[in-house]
Amino acid sequence: MLAKPLTLALICGLFAAVLWVLRRRRPAGWLIVLGASFVCLGALGVVGDLLLTPLERQFPPFQGTRAPPAVDYIVVLGSSYVPRDGIPITAALDGEGLTRAVEAVRLFRGLGIRHLVVSGGAVPGAATSAEGYALLAQSLGVSSASLIVLDKSLNTADEARAVAALIGSAPFLLVTSAYHMPRAMKLMQRAGARPVAAPTGQRLSAGPGFQLLQWLPTAQGLAKTERALHEYLGLLAIAVGVS
Repeated sequence: MLAKPLTLALICGLFAAVLWVLRRRRPAGWLIVLGASFVCLGALGVVGDLLLTPLERQFPPFQGTRAPPAVDYIVVLGSSYVPRDGIPITAALDGEGLTRAVEAVRLFRGLGIRHLVVSGGAVPGAATSAEGYALLAQSLGVSSASLIVLDKSLNTADEARAVAALIGSAPFLLVTSAYHMPRAMKLMQRAGARPVAAPTGQRLSAGPGFQLLQWLPTAQGLAKTERALHEYLGLLAIAVGVS
């Protein structure tokens, strides 16, 4: 949370307010400028793309028309699922989860793989993303006999351990967001699993040449920056042995 541009701006604003009360007007002003700079720079699409490019370009989308040899499982990693009365399953899943789940079902049906493993837990009392994925998959024609639900994991490291315990060292297709794939692959491999990357939900801007919106602050640009910073911190945690 502390690495997010909005959080950094809020911290700068709080310290600036304290300094203002203490009549330290000049340093307070510089802190306000610093906080505004964090937000403006972080919200530029070009900054978000620069941060996302090394993450999303590591693993290309899976393009095969046949399942890789000995692959009997597709695993889709969790996101968020908040069911409510009066809304369809496609609205209860967040955008990341919906994209991941649909891609997993597409590959499952197109490649003829035997098992679809849906993953993702939640805090006690909340619905799990694995449950939402399973409901969506069944509504799209996946039989309950083909589904395996892993709904106890609260983060990617937990998911990796659960998948390794289920599949062992057999290869499998791993579906998650493209920016999240480098960290997911490292955690899976560290747990002893053998994933084959099938990233989806790519967020890099499309189209060649100059794009004006890439140089203007937007909420989409801020979201890109936040996601990229989250992944870089996660990769750092793996490197130093914290995660």
